[in-house]
Amino acid sequence: MPREVDFFGILLPGVLPVFLLSALLQLALDAVLSHVGAYRRSWHPALVRLCMFVCIFSFLLVTLYK
Repeated sequence: MPREVDFFGILLPGVLPVFLLSALLQLALDAVLSHVGAYRRSWHPALVRLCMFVCIFSFLLVTLYK
């Protein structure tokens, strides 16, 4: 994986596509979990959402950069 991505002459971090993909995956999972009603049982839904994003992002980084 490259350290930087050239986007029309602008150098962006190489993890930006992974970040965007994990954000999309987290939004989809969040929609499913909120539809099912899983957040009613959690103490702090915002922390659950943040932890889900961190887990998805970390999993993708470890998988791609291994």
